[in-house]
Amino acid sequence: MEIGRQRRPERVIGPFGEALSLKDLPKNNMTRWVIRRKAEVVAAVNGGLLTLEEACDRYNLSLEEFISWQDTIDKAGLPGLRISYLTQYRTEDRAKQDASEQTGAQPPKDPLPDLH
Repeated sequence: MEIGRQRRPERVIGPFGEALSLKDLPKNNMTRWVIRRKAEVVAAVNGGLLTLEEACDRYNLSLEEFISWQDTIDKAGLPGLRISYLTQYRTEDRAKQDASEQTGAQPPKDPLPDLH
């Protein structure tokens, strides 16, 4: 009997409400990442079907790439995973950053600096 180790679920809820198991996930030699496949991998990690490390290894993803998918789903939903949307989002984000740099705006101070 294993103690302190959580069991993995056999299935998790996918991005469109369907049940996902390991065999339903995209193949590990994926070269073309469409919205559905990205969302399935994020759902598998969020649901505990795969660990973050396993997903990155299995699909040859960087940590930053996976986290960008996760953040995009949180901020913009599934349509945000489109390449054209990401480009627009990043361009708008950079424009805001450039504007604050040009005006000399300082980033907000950390309200709890002693807790880091």
